[in-house]
Amino acid sequence: MINRTVEPILHNLSHQYPVVTLTGPRQSGKTTLCRKVFPDMAYANLEIPDVRAHASSDPRGFLAAYTGGVIIDEIQRVPQLVSYIQGIVDERKTPGQFILTGSQQFEVMNTINQSLAGRTALLKLLPFSISEIRELAMSESLDMMLLKGFYPRIHDQKLNPTQALGDYYETYIERDLRQLISIRDLNVFQKFIRLCAGRIGQVINMQSLANDTGVSHTTVQSWISLLEASYIIFLLRPWYRNTSRRLIKSPKIYFYDVGLAAYLLGMESEIHVSRDPLRGNLFENLVLMEAIKYRFNKGRKNTVTFYRDSRGNEVDMILESGHDLFPLEVKSGATIAADFFKGLKHFYRIMSDPPHGGGVIYGGQDIQQRGAFHIYPVTAMDDMFDTLNREGFVY
Repeated sequence: MINRTVEPILHNLSHQYPVVTLTGPRQSGKTTLCRKVFPDMAYANLEIPDVRAHASSDPRGFLAAYTGGVIIDEIQRVPQLVSYIQGIVDERKTPGQFILTGSQQFEVMNTINQSLAGRTALLKLLPFSISEIRELAMSESLDMMLLKGFYPRIHDQKLNPTQALGDYYETYIERDLRQLISIRDLNVFQKFIRLCAGRIGQVINMQSLANDTGVSHTTVQSWISLLEASYIIFLLRPWYRNTSRRLIKSPKIYFYDVGLAAYLLGMESEIHVSRDPLRGNLFENLVLMEAIKYRFNKGRKNTVTFYRDSRGNEVDMILESGHDLFPLEVKSGATIAADFFKGLKHFYRIMSDPPHGGGVIYGGQDIQQRGAFHIYPVTAMDDMFDTLNREGFVY
């Protein structure tokens, strides 16, 4: 079993809070993680119909059976249960009573904020990071990494990624969304999500996406929100600070797992990835998620944004730590070139030389330092962040 970086954080928080809530995509390893960290704790899965029926019809009786603490999976399936949990934790006043998991982040958070504010610690678990499977990642090509993605079952069970991601899409994504909304024509929705994959790494234009899908602008907004809530797509918000420059205000679209995006784009082999015009966008998606996983695995919130002004000047990612900024460019090429630094140099001019320099994550193998710029391969991103932490940029 592969160890997860967030394990000690989860364990420590359970000694500080009566409830710990862990959200993340389906099949990201939430249940496995919780049962490993709390092997002696009872377990209840609200996906199982009779368990869900018991929790819904008799919440007091359901919870009374777990006096020694319990892991409750997919809490969003019986949201009213949280109100009864509140009463129990307020009465007992002991830490580590409930470990809750959920795969609908907005629905779970709304429920938690209403009933458990101040009583629960919040963590997010995404699929494997490169550092968690470093030995496997180092033995594979970059194109294979983009094709496979990072859902644990694919790596643990050595599954064919195309088959596994296809099954994941049909059994989890389509099923979950059908539970939330009435999709009259599944073919139209399938077209929509593939069009989203085709726009990966781009500033999202809702009207253009609606026109290409053949649905209304309102429908596209609704579907985007649902995919974001279900940990399928990720909207990277633009960086903004009071400057005299006109900055882009629309988000860019990515996927929480790059392998799922590659599947939706029809890629079935390394050759397909290597030849695809969106390979660079997929690589950018991979790097973005690694930056976000690093934060989540430390128990921190996402602080990544992007910079783009109306003249087309751009930096792929802006990492924020307090008031400090660290601009980061992403290049899929394996050879370092002068144009890798164009966006960083522009950002330096307008921000008066950020004190911690800037970075480039690229498709090569070597670690280099060129002036103020840290250059790292994607497989060593955590090493770059650890270095920045030691230098005072606590990312």
